[in-house]
Amino acid sequence: MKALSVLGTSSNAGKSWMVTALGAWLRRQGLKVVPFKAQNMSNNSYVTLEGGEIGRAQAVQAAACGVRPVAEHNPVLLKPCGNSTSQLILLGEPQEHIKARDYYHHIDRVWDAVRDTLDYWRDRCDILLLEGAGSPVELNLMHRDIVNLRPVAYLNGRWVLVGDIERGGVFAQIIGTHALMPASARSQGLGFIVNKFRGDLSLFDDARHHFAQHLPHLDFWGTLPYRGDLQPESEDSLCATAEESGNGATFAWIRFPHLSNSQDSQPWQLDRGIRTHWVKTPDELTDAHAIILPGSKNTIQDLHWLWQTGLAPAIQQVAQRGIPIVGICGGYQMLGQTLSDPTGTAGTAGEVQGLGLLPIATQFYPTKAVRQVTALWDSETWMAYEIHMGRTQWLELNSGNNVNALLNIQNHSTIEPEGTRHGHIWGTYLHGLFESTHVRQTLAHLAHVPHYRPSAISWQDHQSSLYNTMADVLDQHLDLTSLDSYLNTPGDYSCRHFS
Repeated sequence: MKALSVLGTSSNAGKSWMVTALGAWLRRQGLKVVPFKAQNMSNNSYVTLEGGEIGRAQAVQAAACGVRPVAEHNPVLLKPCGNSTSQLILLGEPQEHIKARDYYHHIDRVWDAVRDTLDYWRDRCDILLLEGAGSPVELNLMHRDIVNLRPVAYLNGRWVLVGDIERGGVFAQIIGTHALMPASARSQGLGFIVNKFRGDLSLFDDARHHFAQHLPHLDFWGTLPYRGDLQPESEDSLCATAEESGNGATFAWIRFPHLSNSQDSQPWQLDRGIRTHWVKTPDELTDAHAIILPGSKNTIQDLHWLWQTGLAPAIQQVAQRGIPIVGICGGYQMLGQTLSDPTGTAGTAGEVQGLGLLPIATQFYPTKAVRQVTALWDSETWMAYEIHMGRTQWLELNSGNNVNALLNIQNHSTIEPEGTRHGHIWGTYLHGLFESTHVRQTLAHLAHVPHYRPSAISWQDHQSSLYNTMADVLDQHLDLTSLDSYLNTPGDYSCRHFS
């Protein structure tokens, strides 16, 4: 097995994008390629077939590589839940909640999991594509960084560095990052890439000359243009512009302070006549044709935020006018009558009043429900998944009041009802609900969208085409000669053993 780590000069330099594109490109060369990120911090997560929880970015990268997502793609996942606390997910399994200041007390334990997982992949693929995090030369963190230089050194692999020209100072970014690396790490470099160039690429033609004066032994792979149409999804749920898209009737998505799985909005990008707009204030709901409450990593605290901001009564008033309201996961729980969390299992302890739009009540328990299922809506089937701490029940008092399951799911050989539909109010635990064209069509019709046009291509086919086009962009703009040489050079790439 060979190993290539994609490092970045900063956060959001394009590491996730590059691993996805390289995975698709290497797959086309006939190689078995596998993505890997030692440690991820994100509330955008995915459930594997075995019920393990990993970062969404690694699931997307696995799809681009043509492999099934497994927990070993992302052995350590940190899910922020407020108050400088994150839940630790280790090899797909939820562990304890850890304060940021205490996390590094656990670093030997989590490195053991990372090291063991690196060993796991050694005889299972041709090339392991590792994704870094932030910058590899944060001088105050390098001694305990298990994501950037340590994994690639352990495998005696190679790295490529991605700089973000959109931030400015790209020469200082790349040359400075390289200069601050330890000499042993610099010797493992294959090349570097300038990413996110906007405008005429010919204006940057002389960049190679300037880089060569300072990095004579490191190959300049080339400059990539920014392609807004080639963004698989945002890794960061808290990104202010995540998944904003489209023109037409406004579908308002509530941007919770602890928002999770924001990618549930992305399939709407395929259709015409819908504007996906993330909102934080009641005034932004004025022209909404539909309102969606997405997932939350701290459901009760985010429900408090709805009441504090005035969004809760505004949503109730909009619902009274017949505007469709959809809750997903934590958003589903908020649509009910009450939410009870006696021990703070889901973030903040207490019992609170819900929005009262669905005849349901939710109780939180320590055991997290994590599973992948087949969703069924009319004649359409697709894969979806659940990640939640609460159990939701219908209230018998209202059970006969035009309340039905929203859809069905198949879990192994069993067909089960899932979610709640009460007229124009929908609730579900399923992430991936809107990957169904039929579901999107039904909601758009319920919302009376005048010029709605569903896509002729499925979400799954769209994603496959996207990965192939990303690989085409690499072919068009990068010189990957040094990568090809590394992959085709025999040698001893055995592990270096760290204590």
